[in-house]
Amino acid sequence: MTRPAVPETDVAGALAQAQQGAVLLDVREPHEWQAGHAPGAVHVPLGHLTPDAVPGDGPVVVVCRSGNRSAYATAALLSVGRTAVNLVGGMQAWSQSGQPVVRDDGSPGEVL
Repeated sequence: MTRPAVPETDVAGALAQAQQGAVLLDVREPHEWQAGHAPGAVHVPLGHLTPDAVPGDGPVVVVCRSGNRSAYATAALLSVGRTAVNLVGGMQAWSQSGQPVVRDDGSPGEVL
């Protein structure tokens, strides 16, 4: 299956959008989320993604491990009228750019 063509952003763009109120939506599996995620992100695994699962009605920056699953989630959100962009490179790019990765308790996390 070909990855859908969706709007994309890099880490700097994701940070800027989050600072302006965009939801950072992590669609990875629970074990990936528990290992580490971006501070302030919302977790909805891709298999459980529905329009109602995403808080608010504003913009959404979607992230997974590498940017593939989040492209599908971004396409799904766009198809129901949400404003959404895919974080290119996903949590791998987030971590490699020096952004924090935390566990639910606030301790340092890792990207699986």
